[in-house]
Amino acid sequence: MSRPEKKASVMVIGAGLGGLAAACTMAARGYRVTVLEANDWLGGKAADWQEGGYRFDMGPTILTMPRVLERIFAEAGITMTERLDLRRLDPQWRCFFEDGNVLDLQENAENMAEVLESLCSGDADGYRDLMAASEQLHNISERFFFWKSVGGVADTLDLSSTFTPATLRDLLRLRMDSTFAREIRKRIHNPQAAQMLDHLTQYVGSNPFWAPAVLLGIAHMQSHDGVWYPMGGTRAVPEALAQLGRELGVKFRTGTRVERILTRDRRACGVMTDGGEVLDADIVISNMDSVRTMRELLEHVPTKKFERQWKRRKPACSGVVLYLGLDRSYDHLAHHDFVFSANPEEEFDAIYKQGIPAPDPTCYLAAPSKTDPAVAPEGGEALYVLVHTPYIRKGQNWEDLFPGYRQIILDKLKRCGGMPDLEDRIRVEHHLTPLDIHERYSTLRGAIYGLASHGRLNGAFKPANRSSEVPGLYLAGGAAHPGAGMPMALMSGWIAADCADQDSAKSKTS
Repeated sequence: MSRPEKKASVMVIGAGLGGLAAACTMAARGYRVTVLEANDWLGGKAADWQEGGYRFDMGPTILTMPRVLERIFAEAGITMTERLDLRRLDPQWRCFFEDGNVLDLQENAENMAEVLESLCSGDADGYRDLMAASEQLHNISERFFFWKSVGGVADTLDLSSTFTPATLRDLLRLRMDSTFAREIRKRIHNPQAAQMLDHLTQYVGSNPFWAPAVLLGIAHMQSHDGVWYPMGGTRAVPEALAQLGRELGVKFRTGTRVERILTRDRRACGVMTDGGEVLDADIVISNMDSVRTMRELLEHVPTKKFERQWKRRKPACSGVVLYLGLDRSYDHLAHHDFVFSANPEEEFDAIYKQGIPAPDPTCYLAAPSKTDPAVAPEGGEALYVLVHTPYIRKGQNWEDLFPGYRQIILDKLKRCGGMPDLEDRIRVEHHLTPLDIHERYSTLRGAIYGLASHGRLNGAFKPANRSSEVPGLYLAGGAAHPGAGMPMALMSGWIAADCADQDSAKSKTS
């Protein structure tokens, strides 16, 4: 592959999906890139765990918007399908309820509308209206929100040049006076169908009753772009990006933790590792949690504007993850499944308001052997189970909490998920608690998804990718704009790199 002339040096902190996307994009544009990763693997949360012939994706398991990956590979003149074998999944989810009902989320919106109509008269038209509104919001996001650094409403629109009747209509469509759950329930009256759609906020780890209505754009995004599985697991994505990076000359250093971002005249100029090594750079991109980056790696630099904007935003939820190697798979499971709580409002109140594990949790399951038999010995299953929990609170000791909560989760799956003999089928087992997530990935109080997407006006926003207080510093990853989830984390890396490239070009011409 041809590459442009070597440009400035770039230091990327963290080799999660955002960091890898940023590194590949910068290297493809001719920069000299080094990636420093504290752990001994590349990919961040998109790691895997293997034992006894079972292979588990440890973090994200759902891939949407593959066009983000396509753009990153295209930076190097490579077609994504040359490197990744993606399989489209339909149904996208299978949902199990306490009363024994089962409902599939289908990709085709008209088919889904007919199913909902059979459950509740009028819900077909409600779903069509929901998807039409979602498409509008998705289109607005594409024009004003995606592919550029955004940290708030002011960054989405240049009112001096774009405040037109059409722009005003777009602002009204954002439904800033409403919430995600409210907009669903205005149109969908079957409570189980509404609960199924609530969990589109799964991607941002937030309470749909507090999340802004603008997030409804996720529904059309998922229906239109599809839900995909990379053969080899979602782990195949960071492996493909790391290989691309190496081909482009990126240097990867694992087992190297950054202690501080160095500045000169308040501009980022390199990093210092926890071993005291000083590494100079013209550009620094941090894939570490955005809040922890600004507070810990820049504690010597006043960042009052950042704190003023973000100090009151709480972390998103954390989670307990079970990795269960089963000797026999369950035929009634789809690739992706939800086993729902009996009362979603009580569940969300426990997690987000009381700050306690939900007594009756919703369990997300991935049963990938349906698509990829290589994840388990013949006839078996590498079952992934995620239950959202509060971020780490004072007085919560997860070493003490985990055994009892594990049993609550298993009992829920046995009772509502059609798996009464689940414990008899387990042959290997591993788990992560909120404390494990906090320590393993350097997250903010164990939060999987960065800051919570709560608040009708600002809930959709995360810290911008371009630091306004420290020139030369850029933020990537699920805790920066545009947020959590595989495509958003990847997009954040591309945006951070694109901003850095634009700024570097401007500095040479000024």
